[in-house]
Amino acid sequence: MGHASTAAFAVPEFVVSAVLLLVLSLWTGWLPAVTVTGGDGTPATWTMLIMPVPALVIPQTGWNTRVVRGALADQAATPHVEAAHLDGLPQHWILIRHQLPGAAAAIATGLATSTGLLFGGAVVVETLFNYPGIGTVLAGAVSARDTPVIAGVVTCAGAVVSLVLLAADHVRHAVLGVRA
Repeated sequence: MGHASTAAFAVPEFVVSAVLLLVLSLWTGWLPAVTVTGGDGTPATWTMLIMPVPALVIPQTGWNTRVVRGALADQAATPHVEAAHLDGLPQHWILIRHQLPGAAAAIATGLATSTGLLFGGAVVVETLFNYPGIGTVLAGAVSARDTPVIAGVVTCAGAVVSLVLLAADHVRHAVLGVRA
C-alpha cells in the first residue's frame, strides 16, 4: 500500500488527466474528451465528471494516505498504545480510542495542506478537460492578462486555503492544546 500511495502522489494531475483521456476517450471512446456545457454553464451530462474528478482525486488520495499512515504509525509507537496492545484490547478499539485521537492533529493538517494542492491541480485539470470552474477562469485571465481577475481569483483561493488551515490549527489546538 505504501508504494501505491507514493506513486499516486508522485504522478501529477496533468499526467493522470492525459492517461485518462488517452485510455477512456481516445482508445475506447467510452467518455467524452472534453466537457460540453449547457446553457446554464454546468456540464451537459454527469459522465463529463468521470475523468476530471479522478484526475484530481488520485494525487490527493496518495498524499492523504501517506499523511494518515504516518500519523497512525507515530501513534502506534507511543507507550499508551503499546500498553493497550499488551492489555489485549481489540485492534479496532485501539485504533479508534487510542491512535486516532492522537493522530487527528496531523491528519487535519495534512488534509488542510492538500486544499492548496487541489487548487493548483484544478487549474491544469479544468484546462485539459475544458471544464468550467475556477481553474478555467484563472487560466483565461492569465492568457488575457486580466490582472484584476487574476488578483481576485488568487485572493479568494488564498482566503479559502487560509480558512482551512485555520480550522486545522483549531483541531490541532483542541487535540494537543498547542498553537502552531
